[in-house]
Amino acid sequence: MRNGPARAPVPRSTIKGTEGTAIMSKAPVVVGTDGTACGTTAVEWAAGEARRRGAPLRIVLAYDWDVHESSFGSEYADVARNLAETTVAAAHERARQVEPGITIETDVLPGYAVPTLLEAAEGAALLVVGSRGHGGFAGMLLGSVGRRMALQAPCPVVVVRGRAAPAGPVVVGLDDSGEMLEAAFEAAAARETSLTVVRAVLPAVPLWLGVPAAALPLPLDDDAERKQVAEQLAPWLDRYPRVHADTVLSHDSAAAALVTASAKAQLVVIGSHGHSTVGGALMGSTGLQLLHHAHCPVLIERRAQS
Repeated sequence: MRNGPARAPVPRSTIKGTEGTAIMSKAPVVVGTDGTACGTTAVEWAAGEARRRGAPLRIVLAYDWDVHESSFGSEYADVARNLAETTVAAAHERARQVEPGITIETDVLPGYAVPTLLEAAEGAALLVVGSRGHGGFAGMLLGSVGRRMALQAPCPVVVVRGRAAPAGPVVVGLDDSGEMLEAAFEAAAARETSLTVVRAVLPAVPLWLGVPAAALPLPLDDDAERKQVAEQLAPWLDRYPRVHADTVLSHDSAAAALVTASAKAQLVVIGSHGHSTVGGALMGSTGLQLLHHAHCPVLIERRAQS
């Protein structure tokens, strides 16, 4: 699937869940699929998330076809449509096998993947995409569609990568603002698991100078850092008493520390903004590195902070 201008909307192809045909009143979990293994894994993950949230699941497949730009006849448009409907029906069946109790709606839409999914994400509780699709090359760790969704979607986004059925804690990177703690505690509580809070404490001298981190002075000692983390966690531990939180202090970069923690995690929670005034306008370098190298799904959270 290629990126490009959106096509005119067409009527949707819909398969309802077992609960009936009532109009969905709760914001859905939307997942984009394309029939690849990554797309199927994303559908499975999204089905589980819909069940955890008590929300409907909406499976969207965008297929790129324009008879005016094609050297083939118009009959191939029907072939493309039929293939797309077969693919999304298989995704529906897989979601039903994984989570038989959820409500499922499917959409087959002609158009480029990026604008179609961005439109589908409007009003969604969450958008889920795989890490690579049909357009990905073997050496690419993150496809262009996944990257664009992470950067531009109007709702929280999960890029499903790494292990197909991850277990373990939820991991969150903690900065001075602590703005991602609410989302992280919510995710851990919904999964009935613990939370690992990673705090990167970099040396006063930049690591790129090549001096071992252990030989460099730190801006604050570890005890002071742990005290600050404990103060940030205290109100959330009171609000979520069943969530056990562990603190990991690392002298590596935030990206390296979070990638390492993701190897034993089921989800990593990050924010959509970085510290850089240019590159971090939509996502910081830490987030982008995680999307390329994390060993489990990554949640890019977007919410108004109180």
